[in-house]
Amino acid sequence: MTRKFLLSAIFSVSLLVTKAQTYNNPILAGFYPDPSICRVGNDYYITTSTFAYFPGLPIFHSTDLVNWKQIGNAMDRQEQLDQTNAGVSRGLFAPTIRYNKGTFYILCTLIDKKGNFIITAKDPKGPWSNPIWLPEVKGIDPSIDFVDDKAYVVYNNDAPDNKPLYSGHRTIRMYEFDINAMKVVGKEILLVNGGTDLSKKPIWIEAPHLFKKDGWFYLICAEGGTGYNHSEVVFRSKSVDGPYIPYEKNPILTQRHLDKQRKNPVTTTGHADFVETPDGKWYAVFLACRPYGDDIYNTGRETFLLPVEWKDGWPHILEGNEEVPYTLPVPLPALTKKVNNPFGGNVSFKDDFNSKKFDDRYLFLRNPEMDAYSLTAKSGFLQLSLRPQTATERKSPSFLGSRQHNLKGYAATSMHFTPASEKEKAGLMIFQSENNYYFLCKSIENGSPVVQLYRSPSKGKKDGELLASQPLTSSKSLYLKIEAKASTYAFYFAEKNNKWKLLKDGVDASFLSTKVAGGFVGSLFALYGTSNGEPTTSVATYDWFQYKGNDDGLKK
Repeated sequence: MTRKFLLSAIFSVSLLVTKAQTYNNPILAGFYPDPSICRVGNDYYITTSTFAYFPGLPIFHSTDLVNWKQIGNAMDRQEQLDQTNAGVSRGLFAPTIRYNKGTFYILCTLIDKKGNFIITAKDPKGPWSNPIWLPEVKGIDPSIDFVDDKAYVVYNNDAPDNKPLYSGHRTIRMYEFDINAMKVVGKEILLVNGGTDLSKKPIWIEAPHLFKKDGWFYLICAEGGTGYNHSEVVFRSKSVDGPYIPYEKNPILTQRHLDKQRKNPVTTTGHADFVETPDGKWYAVFLACRPYGDDIYNTGRETFLLPVEWKDGWPHILEGNEEVPYTLPVPLPALTKKVNNPFGGNVSFKDDFNSKKFDDRYLFLRNPEMDAYSLTAKSGFLQLSLRPQTATERKSPSFLGSRQHNLKGYAATSMHFTPASEKEKAGLMIFQSENNYYFLCKSIENGSPVVQLYRSPSKGKKDGELLASQPLTSSKSLYLKIEAKASTYAFYFAEKNNKWKLLKDGVDASFLSTKVAGGFVGSLFALYGTSNGEPTTSVATYDWFQYKGNDDGLKK
């Protein structure tokens, strides 16, 4: 009996006999890559990469592995995080979250800056400490793991003697870690050279995690690069410092060998982390993508959840031609009375700006100048001060972002804005990087108000490309909406609520895809305004922001 048949049978019986709840993958939809998970009693916590966005490293909490709530961000103070001049896909790479004897730990990499660091907290909601830098730990993807009353840091590093045998030749290395002194001790130990089989020139062995089960030390890692050939592999040893033997049936998770023409594919699977439930069940969180074309996706790398089955002392996630399922029975049915995950499925989010603090899900670019944003200057509104910085620059423009969670859906807002010159523009954008975005905005032409749609400037050029423009009859409220249709975007405006007018349809979405734009991030809808290099006192006032996903039909 294949595991695919077994999963299907369990799923069918659960529905027929118990009418069991089911959950949807991904559990964190949209740009939530490199997930790491830990359990404390009956509570589960996840964090993910955020790259050059602020605040960094979201913290999610669940009691049943399927209903998730964001409870904070681990790096939410400017003093913790220097992202000056960072490209959007630089910054914070691949955190690991762990718990030990009353303290939470996160290890992470701040790329291009000081490298690897550790932060701690007594409460996962925060506050988290300032970073303690680990200069001995080179490379990326550090994980702190507690085994047999000792702590170890495992991580990706260069080839031995920094002499790679081929492009992508990397290693997994380890130090013992003193949690009292908060530093590594002893000698660096080489655990894996190259990957599962050095003779086959495996690339980018990374994202290691170490744990012990039934007398064996297990090392799970990603391999194949964090693109279409991504996978998860496993090694084990009777000693913590090796030798680590690869599983002969590796990889334990990948989708790279499946038909690219299959319906509603999930691809790029890997970078997993395991968790064990109190009743002895095992689950893996991992990143994966939902393309709408040949390796084309705008939502970025997302967080999925699948059961882990143990066979003959080895973990299995998917085998053979099994596809990542979009729907599965909930892991803990006794705890899950209702599946209502605000970060999975068709995500819906509405902010009327009635709070005095920003919702934890919002992202700013790099280190924001917070005096450009106010939720209190006008009660029930967001006031966004235009500044000279633009989204094209590696600076901190007036930018408040929220992820595109679904292939299909829309973001909309209501805005009051009176531009003082043709250089001043404010509105709603869909943003992937400094070089790849669309901007739907209000401005003026020849002294009269207009709604405009721009594409980001071509390389070497300062000004964006104007794709569409229409005059406005009023200088009062302007409603803006961007609809995602998987492979295209449509841009709307209205001068009266719900009286939408199409400005431009069929706009190429692949321009914002990872395949075209590059990098490691997904797309964000953002409230954004700029004076394009000129000093100004102009302010854009937003009444509300709404996101609504519509991925119905992407279930199997």
